[in-house]
Amino acid sequence: AYRAGVFPWFNSDQEAVLWWSPDPRTVIDPQQIKISRSLAKRLRSPRYSVTIDTRFKEVMGACAAPRRGSEGTWITERMRQAYRALHELGYAHSVEVWENQNLVGGLYGVSLGGLFFGESMFSRQADASKVALVRLSELLRTQGIELIDCQVASAHLYSLGAFDLPRTDFLKRLQELLERPDRRGMWDFQ
Repeated sequence: AYRAGVFPWFNSDQEAVLWWSPDPRTVIDPQQIKISRSLAKRLRSPRYSVTIDTRFKEVMGACAAPRRGSEGTWITERMRQAYRALHELGYAHSVEVWENQNLVGGLYGVSLGGLFFGESMFSRQADASKVALVRLSELLRTQGIELIDCQVASAHLYSLGAFDLPRTDFLKRLQELLERPDRRGMWDFQ
């Protein structure tokens, strides 16, 4: 599905998983991520530590928790099982943000070729998901991954430098970047 430019979305009113390819598509260039002064201060602070691929299941669980103002979640148990299988195969990855021993933010997604498909993020403390995305972007730059597919627009993502690509441009870029080798396996920040 990802290779065709579509991603899963679950409508809680239905049993079936729906497949989406929005126009436009919201993306981030890891080379161009925007870091505000307040976020830069958080990134320099020893308050947070960041790991990758150490608590995939917990990150998915936190992302699946209902958000303020919403009743359910698209991240059903069936979806969790599918992404855990992708994680075990080395395609799905999580970024974990810690304060002391507490998981306070993170994200997960799928890596194929020169792309990272961001699926969901969460924050239990201000800017913790932004810290995760910035650290992920730093790692992606070292691995030659040129685009983060954010899928759907949000003010949160725009504040970090996300921009919209028309679907045709996204699909063209997708095909170019999928020609690169996959970076399977467990990742780390070393």
